[in-house]
Amino acid sequence: MTVQPIRLFGDPVLRTPAEPVVDFDAELRKLVADLTDTMRDRNGAGLAAPQLGVGLRVFTFDVDDVVGHLINPVLSFPDEEEQDGPEGCLSIPGLYFDTVRRQNVVAKGFNSYGDPLQIVGTGLMARCVQHETDHLDGVLFLDRLSVEGRKEAMKAIRAADWYDSGAPPVIKTSPHGAGSPFGLGR
Repeated sequence: MTVQPIRLFGDPVLRTPAEPVVDFDAELRKLVADLTDTMRDRNGAGLAAPQLGVGLRVFTFDVDDVVGHLINPVLSFPDEEEQDGPEGCLSIPGLYFDTVRRQNVVAKGFNSYGDPLQIVGTGLMARCVQHETDHLDGVLFLDRLSVEGRKEAMKAIRAADWYDSGAPPVIKTSPHGAGSPFGLGR
């Protein structure tokens, strides 16, 4: 088991868009294994490579007893249906805020050997895929909250025992708009 430290809110790597994977090699498979081990150790629903400080477009997931990973994801949405519910993040430990996401998603990408892979998700799986893809774009689920929701979240973050006031984080408005469909942790 190779559990790695998770980067916390405020770390600049979480705001930096990740680079596409071009080498599907043993090093990539080790990254996927580290992501999976760390995610499971922390009881997460998903974990993206930037959360371990690695700027590559890779994430793992563990939703409803389905464990896997996706590399270089591209999302599409078969409909406009939305869900609204609590969302958290391993990089913002212990805090959950209601976040609107799309109910259904189709994610295309690759596995760690470079084989094409497609995930069709609904509900929690759709939320997870959107959340983790957001991480790869340098977007946090807090960015998808309303102005009041972000204020509430920042107040809770500042009160959290893990928060470092010496390196205050920046909340930004989502580049995808308020109704955009990406994002998760549980």
